Amino acid sequence: MQFLGSLVFTLLLFLTTAVFGLIVLACAWLPIHARYAIPRAWARVLFAMLKLLCRLDYTVEGREHLPNEPFISIWKHSSTWDTIAQMLVVPPAAWIVKREVIWIPIVGWAVATFRPIAIDRSAGGSAVKQVVAQGRKRFAEGLGVLIYPEGTRMAPGETRKYGVSGALLATKTGRLVVPIAHNSGYFWRRRGLMKYPGTIRVVIGPPIDPAGLDPRAVNERAQQWIETTITEIIKRPSGRPASQRA
Repeated sequence: MQFLGSLVFTLLLFLTTAVFGLIVLACAWLPIHARYAIPRAWARVLFAMLKLLCRLDYTVEGREHLPNEPFISIWKHSSTWDTIAQMLVVPPAAWIVKREVIWIPIVGWAVATFRPIAIDRSAGGSAVKQVVAQGRKRFAEGLGVLIYPEGTRMAPGETRKYGVSGALLATKTGRLVVPIAHNSGYFWRRRGLMKYPGTIRVVIGPPIDPAGLDPRAVNERAQQWIETTITEIIKRPSGRPASQRA
């Protein structure tokens, strides 16, 4: 039954995403902050279906750590789940994405209307400069900036060196960095169809003030907090599905 529920949810995920993509395109004339209600509704619909079909729910801790002014959120990226969840966890933000994403028919076009920071990863240093330049503009527009510093979805228990663009943007602008950890990769694998039952925990960390720090120090603090917090989450009995516990 779990496999069947996962299969049905996956099919509905694609269908729902296409429908909401068309709605976004039809409403592209609206101000971006007003239009942000559409992807939030999309996320709520998907999570309702995920709970019904796969018995997979989530909780969020640490909302009191979210600053009142636009900030940079640094997320662990371990499954498709976190790209949906960020719509409901943080205020409107410009997403740092691969430029190829905005070329995808309907969905990519819809993403483009939210003014993401679309970068060419092969551009190296110039891509980092682009994040800083466009990030300044997004802050001026009242948007935050959201980044997955590992650059790709990581398997549970794995990490890699965090990219410097988000930390550099913080040190150049003085904007706070908010690290966000979660254990979604244990319930929704990055390349798997199965969605395991349980409760995903999202933990929002205390903001990191970049004042007096270099980008490397900001990154180290964010990575240490995120990876340590994930380790603490999965040590709890509900931190991972029963089928994946040692």
